[in-house]
Amino acid sequence: MKLKQTVVLGAAIAGMLGSAAAWSAEQFIGLPSYRVGPYGANGASLFGGWIDYMQMINERDGGVGGVKLVWEECETEYNNARGVECYERLKNKGETGNSAFQPVSTGITYSVIDKVADDKIPLVTIGYGRTDAADGSVFPWVFPLVTTYWSQASTIVKYIGQKAGGMDKLKGKRIGLLYHDSAYGKESHAIMDALAAKHGFEVLKIAVAHPGNEQQAQWLQIRKERPDYVVLWGWGVMNSTAIKTAAKTGYKADNIVGVWWSGSEEDVIPAGNVAKGYTAAGFNVAGADYPVIKDIESNVYAKGHGNMEKKDLVGSVLYNRGVVHGIIMVEALRTAQAKFGEGKALTGEQVRWGFEHLNIDAARLKTLGAEGFLPDLKVTCSDHEGAGKVKFQTWDGAKWNVVTDWIEADREVVRPMIEASAAAYAKEKGITPRDCSKEM
Repeated sequence: MKLKQTVVLGAAIAGMLGSAAAWSAEQFIGLPSYRVGPYGANGASLFGGWIDYMQMINERDGGVGGVKLVWEECETEYNNARGVECYERLKNKGETGNSAFQPVSTGITYSVIDKVADDKIPLVTIGYGRTDAADGSVFPWVFPLVTTYWSQASTIVKYIGQKAGGMDKLKGKRIGLLYHDSAYGKESHAIMDALAAKHGFEVLKIAVAHPGNEQQAQWLQIRKERPDYVVLWGWGVMNSTAIKTAAKTGYKADNIVGVWWSGSEEDVIPAGNVAKGYTAAGFNVAGADYPVIKDIESNVYAKGHGNMEKKDLVGSVLYNRGVVHGIIMVEALRTAQAKFGEGKALTGEQVRWGFEHLNIDAARLKTLGAEGFLPDLKVTCSDHEGAGKVKFQTWDGAKWNVVTDWIEADREVVRPMIEASAAAYAKEKGITPRDCSKEM
C-alpha cells in the first residue's frame, strides 16, 4: 500500500492556515507510527486517519483554542526496541515536550510504561495495552481508553452467547483462542479463563508466531479438536492467513469472531470470498457517510492535503480508528484548555489532566459529527477506560455491516480482575495508589 510520506513536522505541511504569526502557540504531538514491515498496511491506514483529523482541525478550526497542532512521525516498525527509541526521541520535542505517547502497540506500551510518570508524559493506549492500567489510582499516567482487551473479550463471549441462543448455552462448549504469540495476544489469557469458569465453556489456546503467515499446523489442530467457535486474536497478515487457512480445513468463517485488530478491510479483502460471513468486534465502525469524515474530505482532501494516496481507504475501519485517536487527542486538549487556558502550549501534566477529565457524551459526539462512530466516553481518576462498549460487524464480501448495538462489557468479571492485577503491580513497584475520592 503506497501512502504519502508525512513531512517531519505537521506544521510544515503546505497549505496550512495563515503565517506563523497567526498562531498563538504550537502543541507538539509525537506519533510513533509504523508504515513499513509486516504490519505497515494496517498502521498506514490508522495513522493516515489520525493525521487527517488533526489536519482538518488546523484547516477548519484554526487549531485548538488558537493553538496549532504540529506532529512528527517516528517509524517503529511495530518493534519494541524501536518504539523505546522513538519515545526517547520524541519526549522533549516542541515547546512543552510531547503531549502524549501513543504507540498503537501493546509490546511498546509494556516497554515504556515505567518511564512515563518520571517524564510526565501521558501514555494513551486506545483499545490496546495493559488492561489493568484502567485503574487510574495505580496508573495515573496511563489511559487504555474506550475499551480494554478484557472488556472486549467479555463482549465477544456475550456475542457468541447470543449466536448460541443464550449465555446458558455456552456451558459445555469449546471456544478456540487463536492468538498472536506476543504481549498483545497473551493479554487475552486470564480473561478468557475467567469467562470460561463463569459460563462453563472450555478454552483451547493456540499460539501463532509472528508475523503469522504460516498456520497450517494450528488449523489442523482446530480441525482435530473441533471447537464450536474460534476467537481470532490476530494482527496484520495473521488475520487473512487465518481466514484462508480455516476455509481450506473446512472451518466456516461465520463461526470465527475476530477482535478489533482482526476486523479491518486489510484483513478480509486479501482473504477473498472465503471471508464472507466473518464477524469482528470494533470500538469504531466503518463508513464514509459520517459528518466527521465528510468534514475531512471537504477541508483536507478537497485542498489536496490528505495523508492517504488511496482515498478509497478513507472511511475504512482502521482509517476511522485513526480518526477516533484524533478526536480523543483533540478533546483531551480542549478539556485541558478549559482549565488551564487557551492560546498556549500545554504541558504533559496539563494534558494528562485533560485525559483524566474527558467526557465525550452523546451530545458531544453529535456535535463532532461522530454519532454512532464510537461509544460515549467518560474518564475518571479510578476509571481510565471510560466506556467498555463494543459493536460487532460482519463482512458481506464487499463491506462491513454493523450487526449489533453497543454491547456492554461484563464489569462484574472485568473490574475485579483489573483492581486485583493493578494492586499486584502497585505492590511489586512500591506504588502507593491515589485516593480517587480526593481527586477532582
